Amino acid sequence: MNRPLLFLDVDGPLNPYAAQPERRPDGYTTIRVPQDSGTPDELRGLSARRRPLRVWLNPEHGRSLLQLGYELCWATTWMDEANRWIAPVLGLPELPFVDFGDALFQDRPDGVHWKTAPLVDYANGRPFAWVDDEQSDLDQAYVTAHHHGPGLLHHVNPRMGLREDDFRTLADFARSLNTPRTTG
Repeated sequence: MNRPLLFLDVDGPLNPYAAQPERRPDGYTTIRVPQDSGTPDELRGLSARRRPLRVWLNPEHGRSLLQLGYELCWATTWMDEANRWIAPVLGLPELPFVDFGDALFQDRPDGVHWKTAPLVDYANGRPFAWVDDEQSDLDQAYVTAHHHGPGLLHHVNPRMGLREDDFRTLADFARSLNTPRTTG
């Protein structure tokens, strides 16, 4: 059986961007990412003179993520840039990423997050967990209606980032997929 997918958002789960700006969380390191490091589409409207983006990352998260038993996949606006800036700090190999294409930042009239449908399409029925700080009940309802396999949408507080409880929840979900189901 294939391992389940773990869709990883960067800002919120891995980078607790909403933490107190003057106090880096314990165990985290700071990287500065130039604002001009993205693709031309990502840079649209950004001034080349903007200060570098401050990103807080916990190097221990990479090891913890690799031990969960998932196939890791970036599900972030960073897309492939996460392999350049985030993966090395976390000690992760180059990971596949979801290319959001035209869905990037496009609000949907039904209130479902713009990432949700592309993630369901990418999973293509395969079990997955998605860690992000922006999912809602509407996203869970969409996954339930359109994904033909188990899917865990796990919200992470963007002030705290991934914590031990989050890793336990993800490990429990992965283990539950290996439990034989009995019919009655």
